[in-house]
Amino acid sequence: MEKSSMNKFSNLIVLGPLIYVIHHFEEHIIFNFREWRIRYFLDNNSLATEEVLLRLLAVLLIWIFLHLVKRNRASAHVILFFLMTTQVVNAFFHVFFSFYFLDFSPGAITAVLLYLPVNYFIFKAALNEEYLGSKKEIVYTFILGASTFALFEMIGPKVMQITMLLAVAYYFVFNKYDNKNQLSKNVQR
Repeated sequence: MEKSSMNKFSNLIVLGPLIYVIHHFEEHIIFNFREWRIRYFLDNNSLATEEVLLRLLAVLLIWIFLHLVKRNRASAHVILFFLMTTQVVNAFFHVFFSFYFLDFSPGAITAVLLYLPVNYFIFKAALNEEYLGSKKEIVYTFILGASTFALFEMIGPKVMQITMLLAVAYYFVFNKYDNKNQLSKNVQR
């Protein structure tokens, strides 16, 4: 039986940028996330919210385009890491700190209604299509994403640049490793 096209990883990842724009709209057009954030956290992000939006959208769209062309595990891993960091961990941030400070965090609505369910389906598709080898890889991705998110919150925008450089390096190294691994599996058959 053919898989429904809406359940395919390559189709679902295209929702990532769309829900990010909707989330940004909630944070900065409907509410004022930056004002909320400054009440409780250091103001270490000098970038305008629109610049952060454009940077993250551009990076995500480039990786999605690369994946749609290459359709390999390396590009899928980078996309999943990116979504885990910017959307899933971000959702937990909004929900946790809304309760912790007893003050609604702008962005919590779209985080719960869009980020978590859409990313659930994306990660489920990644498992089904074997872009991820096991559920353990989701846990590893969460730990790496949470660490990156925390570093961004503590240090600021420099983390974005370093992370993207490391993502490119990861892509080439893992892709080479994965190609060798696939080749050896095919030879054994």
